[in-house]
Amino acid sequence: MRHRDQVADAFGSTAANYLTSTVHATGKDLQTLAKLVAKAPKGSVLDMGCGAGHASFAVAPHAESVVAYDLARPMLATVDTAAIDRGLGNIRTKQGAAESLPFDDASFDWVVSRFSAHHWHDVPLALAEARRVLKPGGRALFIDIAGADHPLIDSHLQAVELLRDGSHIRDYRADEWLAFFEQAGFTAKVKERWRLPIDFDAWVTRMRTPALRVSAIRSLWESAPEEVRDYFAVQADGSFELDTLMIEAH
Repeated sequence: MRHRDQVADAFGSTAANYLTSTVHATGKDLQTLAKLVAKAPKGSVLDMGCGAGHASFAVAPHAESVVAYDLARPMLATVDTAAIDRGLGNIRTKQGAAESLPFDDASFDWVVSRFSAHHWHDVPLALAEARRVLKPGGRALFIDIAGADHPLIDSHLQAVELLRDGSHIRDYRADEWLAFFEQAGFTAKVKERWRLPIDFDAWVTRMRTPALRVSAIRSLWESAPEEVRDYFAVQADGSFELDTLMIEAH
């Protein structure tokens, strides 16, 4: 199975889990997204890699229109149903890959993305596409898990991410993100950084991680060097914390 098919399959079969996931459905970052979009109300928003639609739901009350865009059609079906349930009639869905956006140049005032880009094949190309579809003066807000600066820490992060979800590609460091945005023609800055608590059982259950891989993650955490366990605040039940960042660009 090719990687994009793997992504679509993995998140298609878990769409309902992501709609109800506390990690995805809540967070101050959603409030930040809503407040920033509200400062320039009635704009058009593209939510790249929308998943179950939580970023779209957050900004929709302040936008003229929102396009929720994702590779997995079942995710988009979940967004359609949830948008109706929430009375958000200005959200429409569109299927496709981040690196090839089926929209005209200068179509959107905002491009947002939340917890998606670590699955993308080519983040610089996706950001170039984001810049193309933004109107002059448009802005981008990207949220994702952050890679670690120290190679030892980062290797363990990428390993547990891949074991948990075979469609994972990479959590990028802040400096990598800023370089990607600059390469695409943006001026960018890290707006916020925070720690995200991860409940281990909910984390692997949400992704339907096979039992063998769950055991491998537990083994990796248990045998990790002390500084790795301390950095991620690994607990006895396997729960831990991740670094998260928000990039603001224009």
